Amino acid sequence: MRRSACLLMAALGAAACAADEPPQALTVEQAKAEALRNHPAYAAAQLRALLAKESLKETQSAFFPSATGYVNAVDAGREDTQIMAGAINNSTVYDRVAEGVSVSQLITDFGRTSSLSSGAKSQVRAAVEGAEASREQVLLNAEANYLAALQAQAVLKVARETLDARQLLVDQVSALAKNQLKSGLDVSFAQVSQEEAELLVQKSEGDVEGAMASLGAAMGLRTPQAFVLVDDSRTPDGPGDEGPLVDLALRQRPDLLNLQYQRDAAQSVAAADRDANYPTLAAVGVIGNSFSHDAHLPDDYAAAGLQLSVPLFAGGAIVAREHESAIRARVADEALREAEDNAVRDVRLALVAARTAFKRLSTTRKLLSHASEALELARARYKAGSSSIVELSDAQLNQTFAAIALANAEYDTRVQMAVLNFQVGSIH
Repeated sequence: MRRSACLLMAALGAAACAADEPPQALTVEQAKAEALRNHPAYAAAQLRALLAKESLKETQSAFFPSATGYVNAVDAGREDTQIMAGAINNSTVYDRVAEGVSVSQLITDFGRTSSLSSGAKSQVRAAVEGAEASREQVLLNAEANYLAALQAQAVLKVARETLDARQLLVDQVSALAKNQLKSGLDVSFAQVSQEEAELLVQKSEGDVEGAMASLGAAMGLRTPQAFVLVDDSRTPDGPGDEGPLVDLALRQRPDLLNLQYQRDAAQSVAAADRDANYPTLAAVGVIGNSFSHDAHLPDDYAAAGLQLSVPLFAGGAIVAREHESAIRARVADEALREAEDNAVRDVRLALVAARTAFKRLSTTRKLLSHASEALELARARYKAGSSSIVELSDAQLNQTFAAIALANAEYDTRVQMAVLNFQVGSIH
């Protein structure tokens, strides 16, 4: 009992120490690196690339000799079983105990194995590009959620500053009302503004918690962890021209390269199925010995020769397979064309969104400057008694709106640039 109590106190003490540990600082690059280490989608894409490499080895094994060992032990029962039905030279009817090795080496199948190997190589390249596409998607997701968390924190900071300013106004107006310098209506208006600011703070705190939860999921973390986000990035430069961006996307986007290699693989398989109509020439050899030393059989044996296999009739299966693979190659080509058209559209849309975000950022900066000036004038006029509390409340509301709009615009601009970099295949 005492031991259990000690263990419980030690566990509680460890938990308390863990709870007292300060949250870790986290940059956007660290968040992306953590996402790549933990995210299952990227891990699965890497495994698919490894799977394609093993499939390539399996296909290329046809170029190398194959050897098979045999051990046979047969009791024929009667000597006249030699007349049993079966193959023309059916050795299974003899009593024997023998072992041997059979070796076969492909000489040529008129390019079919080469085409299959080429298709497997294209599948490896496609899988590698698929893993890269998954990597870029994970990076975009992590960066976008990181910026969204920073955005939520920036809005929360504005909300808290707004609440402090309006609390100060309530205190000032209440003091003036006690001295009969302001009316109770002014106090009521100030309190309404304060309560609105409290609602804004509560909503912003919930948005921050939700953004941090989304960031943890984007980083592949199952259990919540406390982080202090370090905003070590500046607002990026404006986007470039459309033409170079579109050309860059068509050249380097990994999802397009994945489809290109899949198209190449389908064309190689189509060529291999077409070559299945041609013969296959192989060198074969066998060697072994007999333990039973039967008078009908030699003590050992060896033979070698060439084996030519010619497909004559397979019920139309070879022709149908050839047509099927040719159609699959055409389908893959059309899928690539569609993806390229969609990529061009996505780059244009991302470029429009980025340009709009930069314009909005410039406008909101001017808006905040003008709103701040108007708020200072409204405060001065209200303090001098030349305006009402309504005018001051409107100026406070406009300044808060402008500050929140600027915080949203700054991080939205960075998100849109990250999306544009993703669309052209340049996110890192």
